[in-house]
Amino acid sequence: MTKKLRLIVLCPHFEPDMAPTGVVMTRIVHELAARGHQLHVVTSLPWYRKHQVEAGWSGALWRVEKTTWGSITRVQPFAGRTKSNLIRRAVGFVLFSYFVGLRALFAGGFWRRVDGVLAMSPPLTLGLIGWHTKLFRGGKLVFNIQDVFPDAAIETGAITNKRVIAAASWLERVSYKHSDSVVLLSDDLANNVQRKLDQKFHRRVKVIPNFVDTQAIMPMSRMTSYRRELGIDESLVVMYAGNVGFSQSLELLIETARAIPNVVVLINGEGAARKSLEMAAQGLVNVKFGDYQDVSRLSEVLATGDLHVVPLRRGLGSVSVPSKTYSILAAARPICAAIDLDTEVPRILAASNAGVCVEPDNSQAFVSAISALIADRKTLEEMGLRGRKWVEGHASPQSVAQRYEALYTR
Repeated sequence: MTKKLRLIVLCPHFEPDMAPTGVVMTRIVHELAARGHQLHVVTSLPWYRKHQVEAGWSGALWRVEKTTWGSITRVQPFAGRTKSNLIRRAVGFVLFSYFVGLRALFAGGFWRRVDGVLAMSPPLTLGLIGWHTKLFRGGKLVFNIQDVFPDAAIETGAITNKRVIAAASWLERVSYKHSDSVVLLSDDLANNVQRKLDQKFHRRVKVIPNFVDTQAIMPMSRMTSYRRELGIDESLVVMYAGNVGFSQSLELLIETARAIPNVVVLINGEGAARKSLEMAAQGLVNVKFGDYQDVSRLSEVLATGDLHVVPLRRGLGSVSVPSKTYSILAAARPICAAIDLDTEVPRILAASNAGVCVEPDNSQAFVSAISALIADRKTLEEMGLRGRKWVEGHASPQSVAQRYEALYTR
């Protein structure tokens, strides 16, 4: 019989915050709780949707909620009004991490011993906080890496200062070395991390892919209420859903709208690049923008798109695996990806036969691929159904939770 664990979970988002990483960690926690474990989550107050603390949650540095499986402590995220101010974001991450570390000492009982700590990055600073928590509370530290930082920021040019890069790289290595296990989403990310560590640390690096909840995300008819709310008729919709940032190469969608005027291009989400994309789309009547919706509408939102796109700038495919890939396939929708070819997303699409991939940042190749895919709607539907079948057999949240459990019990 598996030992019942007491774990502290440190993460940037948790339900009802609908950030993709929040959805992932929420389900991992619930699956571990269903296996009889006690968990105490330390996270942020909900803020992802509008980049500010949501109504009804403000007015306190932290809040503590009791649950049937433990507790949730939510602290002030210190979020700026925009993602484009990197200095402000860095200060916010440091302040947020400080209060997470402080409250982690009290979660589930002041300094009471636990069996382990599960910390999620980004932000990278939670790795150091995880180590700090382990020192005071005991147990093993498992560090979950969703995006390899600072590599992604360096590749996009978001960080260019050599001192900042050196400091971030030092923090990255220290966090890895003080973790009992470092969990990556793919072999590409794992290889990236191992190259930065001495051979003796390589055994700590594990690959556990993200999952998708195929009960929460179900296939639906394309003629959704959300489509009507956006004023979209029966036209074929090419959709991007997620963070509207500068690493996503979303200008490819503007080029698609110009080249294929008989489709509707829907960019659904918010982020630092949205204003510039709205300006670039001026005069294009076939470009629509949508805002984040409540997670309860995720199936409906994803069903609105007939074809989804997963673009990522060159060099980022080996340091990031967009979790939206699994959600799109669960919604039975095909994917056109523009991402480094020898990385995880192209391998998923090849294995599932549910989409195509072209090289990143190549608008001609991207538009050509979109044109070829939308020429045959029956094939699009068949690709979507194959994607749904694939995730049902390869991305179970139950199996993922069991693998995390094993990291503490072996």
